[in-house]
Amino acid sequence: MIPVTVNAAEMLGWQDRVGAIEPGKFADLIAVAGDPVADITELERVRFIMKGGQVVRNDFASH
Repeated sequence: MIPVTVNAAEMLGWQDRVGAIEPGKFADLIAVAGDPVADITELERVRFIMKGGQVVRNDFASH
C-alpha cells in the first residue's frame, strides 16, 4: 500500500521534500501512547510532536 501522502507529494513535485517519514524530509506528525481509533481522547494526551522535520516535544524519551 502506498501512503496517500506519497501520492500527494508526487503530484506536487515535492517527493524529494515531503510525503514519507524519511531522513532529510520535512514532517509534521504527532504520536500518542494509545490507540486514538479506539479512544479518541488519546488525542488530548499527545506525547510526541514533530513540526517541519524537527522534534519539538518527546515525552517518550523520558521513559
